[in-house]
Amino acid sequence: MNNNIRVGNLFGIPFYVNPSWFLVLGLVTLSYGGQLASFPQLVGITPWILGFVAALLLFSSVVAHELGHSFVALSQGIDVKSITLFLFGGLASLEKESETPLEAFLVAIAGPAVSLAIFFLLTLVLANVSFSAPITAILSLLASINLILGLFNLIPGLPLDGGNILKALVWKITGNPNKGIIFASRVGQVFGWFAVGIGGLAILGISPIGNFWTLLIGFFLLQNAGFSAQSAKFQETLSGYTAQDAVIPDSPLVSESLNLREFVNDYVIGKSKWKKFLATNEEGKLSGVLELDALKKVSTSQWTELKIAEIMQPIDTSMTLIEADKSLLEVVKMLENDPRQQLTVIKENGVVLGLLEKASIIKFLQQQTQTKAA
Repeated sequence: MNNNIRVGNLFGIPFYVNPSWFLVLGLVTLSYGGQLASFPQLVGITPWILGFVAALLLFSSVVAHELGHSFVALSQGIDVKSITLFLFGGLASLEKESETPLEAFLVAIAGPAVSLAIFFLLTLVLANVSFSAPITAILSLLASINLILGLFNLIPGLPLDGGNILKALVWKITGNPNKGIIFASRVGQVFGWFAVGIGGLAILGISPIGNFWTLLIGFFLLQNAGFSAQSAKFQETLSGYTAQDAVIPDSPLVSESLNLREFVNDYVIGKSKWKKFLATNEEGKLSGVLELDALKKVSTSQWTELKIAEIMQPIDTSMTLIEADKSLLEVVKMLENDPRQQLTVIKENGVVLGLLEKASIIKFLQQQTQTKAA
């Protein structure tokens, strides 16, 4: 969802609206304002003002639904990056997934629970308090919308909350969150195709249920469920490899015992694409970093006398060292914040294997794909 408009913060959470939301706001205002115009006590533009208020209350219900997810996520130490209203409702964007199936279940169920709680509260109020006919109509609509919002989101297919609940259950059974996502995505695609079929038949006048919105919702489910499945498959693939698998071939590793002339002859002249080299001791452990620019400060007459160990820089504390057996999925998550960074891969005993970067991961995965295709 691009071009979102930031309208403020909700409990410290950035709040956005997508331009498509204004279309729905206008349609709901006009539609419900027209219905309220049938009340004789509402004259002039009053029905349309109340229609606009009703529309805002409806979207407030969507926001309350997303806040339900957000508050539970925050209680688990998960930051909520934003809440966005768009054409088909709302979306709470979380920093990361929950760490356990139970926590994922609680985040997923919180939204529908809030919507159903609002429905029962409004139903209780309407049953015990008398209001004017227009106010009763607005509150009744609000109650109905929250009931629909709660039940619709319990459909067990991604990207709906019910899909996330199903994902958590499959995760609990299999011990694999990606299997849960893939299964729930497939179910979401089934519901998506069903909605597309019903909506299409309704538009053609064949089905008595469904409409154009049903068709759009179906396409929305198909697109997002498909994306979730592809993302889960990709993560599953990454989980099957380690950092060691994607180390850059011929990484810039040199022995600190080489003199500068040997280094230049063997690693620089006609060969080097690197501007920085990792210097290792006799045990193969990282001892420092040599930048080519450092050679400019040394007279060539001294190149046979000086060793790399004498001019290299100490290990920079900003260097990121990762263990060779760390999964590529974890590595990719590390690179999300800075895709340009290079990671130094080391064995458990500290021996340096080489560098790893985003490009080397992509190249490695492409090679694996080609090998399987062959």
